[in-house]
Amino acid sequence: MAGFTLRSIEFRREREASWRELEELLDRVSGQGLGALAAGELHRLPTLYRAALSSLSVARSISLDASLIGYLESLAARAYLAVYGVRRDYFDTVVRFFTHTFPSRVWALRREVALALAVLALGTVCGFALTARNPDVFYSLVPAGLAAGRGPSSSRQELAEVLVSGGDELSLMASFLFGHNAKIGMTCFGLGFAAGVPVALVLFINGLILGAFAAVHWQHGLGLEFWAWVLPHGVTELLAVGLCGGAGLSLGRAFVFPGRYARLTNLARQGREAAQVVLGAVALFFLAALIEGYFRQLVTATAPRLAVVAATAAFWLWYFVALGRRRG
Repeated sequence: MAGFTLRSIEFRREREASWRELEELLDRVSGQGLGALAAGELHRLPTLYRAALSSLSVARSISLDASLIGYLESLAARAYLAVYGVRRDYFDTVVRFFTHTFPSRVWALRREVALALAVLALGTVCGFALTARNPDVFYSLVPAGLAAGRGPSSSRQELAEVLVSGGDELSLMASFLFGHNAKIGMTCFGLGFAAGVPVALVLFINGLILGAFAAVHWQHGLGLEFWAWVLPHGVTELLAVGLCGGAGLSLGRAFVFPGRYARLTNLARQGREAAQVVLGAVALFFLAALIEGYFRQLVTATAPRLAVVAATAAFWLWYFVALGRRRG
């Protein structure tokens, strides 16, 4: 026991000066950044880091006391971040995410996103066809709270008034819509692990609701006005739902077809990448809520609304296809 203690003390005495020097440099870096170090200290930092790793390796191999090993592990981890860590400020990180990471991740999941949007579109077509054939189906497809008094029994004037109405509480409306739509997207993503089946069901049901509303307005001669009312925000919002649905479907694929990885390992790998798509989709939900809560309420003419539809569709097509493919 005395020999072990002596060996530990001797080991520490021979190397402690370099540890203290490294620790002092790391304290300055953590407080002021790498700019706080002089040129000579910058060159010295990697050397001290390698020396700390060597000390840690020796300490483990000869089974020195646990407190010393813990100290060296912490010191080596801090030094690794200082030497190899990429440091960006918050603004640069956000810019890089939206100019590189987000579009490239969406491009990587383009098949799943396309499938999610196709299921949503199929639900819309089915909802439209069912309601157009039998208007009473509307009440089975659309929850009463979401219908807000609108339905086949509404007059043309009542429906038209909703399409051109403004509001005094626009910011509250935008906040509510952001939360509601983001919840749908999060549900699609969260259910992805169950082989993707619940994701398709959620997308199809939301498509049924949209199609039912479209059929009611079409039957009252307000088909164009309805889509001009929905799509200024709907292009962005439905795309965001499709992104979340695609991310959820990618989780289902990772679980059902794990490849050379264990299922849970593959699910975790795919989940990290899919989560980045969902994070970007939340930003799209926020943008759609602003358009729905402000622009759509303030601009009531059909022509400018359709102009926004064309502009947003063209932008997202360029962003996710042209830019996404280039970044990917």
